[in-house]
Amino acid sequence: MIKMKTEELYKALKKSQEAKNIYFNKDNDLVFELLESLLLNKERYGYMACPCRLACGDREKDKDIICPCDYRQPDLEEFGACFCGLYISPALHNSEIESEYIPERRPPEKIF
Repeated sequence: MIKMKTEELYKALKKSQEAKNIYFNKDNDLVFELLESLLLNKERYGYMACPCRLACGDREKDKDIICPCDYRQPDLEEFGACFCGLYISPALHNSEIESEYIPERRPPEKIF
């Protein structure tokens, strides 16, 4: 059941994000692991909190880390990938740049 939901989420997000010129990581194992974690967070909290950050369960406090998080676009622009590595830029997708370490942008006061 979760595998089917994960595949459905993959198809929906792939279509909607590629329309914005944003791509999934080329590592499909990583992508599906992250998508499964997003679905688990949706079951747990009622929203798809970034699986690479600790959600507190309060939608208002976690709104900056609901996927796609507020930090995705600046990460894509500066590093070519988002913090968790789910999404990548056209430059990284086309192998025009190499992946690199992405630091945490979420302010410490928002980390619970």
